[in-house]
Amino acid sequence: MPEVIFAGPEGRLEGRYHPQKDRDAPIAIVLHPHPQFGGTMNNKVVYNLHYAFYNLGFTVLRFNFRGVGRSQGEYDQGIGELSDAASALDYLQSMNQNAKHCWVAGFSFGAWIGMQLLMRRPEITGFVSVSPDASRYDFSFLAPCPSSGLIINGSADRIAPPKDTQSLVNKLHEQKGITITHELVEGADHFFTNEEAHMKPMIQTVSTYVKRRLGEGTR
Repeated sequence: MPEVIFAGPEGRLEGRYHPQKDRDAPIAIVLHPHPQFGGTMNNKVVYNLHYAFYNLGFTVLRFNFRGVGRSQGEYDQGIGELSDAASALDYLQSMNQNAKHCWVAGFSFGAWIGMQLLMRRPEITGFVSVSPDASRYDFSFLAPCPSSGLIINGSADRIAPPKDTQSLVNKLHEQKGITITHELVEGADHFFTNEEAHMKPMIQTVSTYVKRRLGEGTR
């Protein structure tokens, strides 16, 4: 998988770009967890999400936010990171101008950034938010949420309490014209640490959801 360096708002951003042979392939970007708590594009959840989308026929890009790995700049409270994500999507779209579907997936902090990106980019047709931390981050900007998507979290998540995730889902359910699918992985912690019991079922749920949405062709 080629390593790529592309222009971000504060300098170079480092990524991993995984193209399909099909020029009309759908595209997806995958966003990593909090840079100040060890989050990188090689986080296990991010890596597995990347391959889940690739195996479904997507051309995929994951990258390091500013100040992480070889990406230039420094942490910017989520404001700059949202700009980084927009630059990453620009880069991905410039390489894949025939893509009919555009998805964003994010884990934890990356889920918060990804859902903000949804609000800026009407071409995004679907999203996957893994373990969004509704106790720490404000999701009130999702009014209205512009596209349907999947929110998935673990029932034993101590970082992003399930009750807060459920409150977020309930608010989004009240909106018309979109469908928010919510899945709970029983016994899983924030990071889906147990590979067999939690990580694999989570990734399988994501894959099943995305495959169904692609088949329906719905927003």
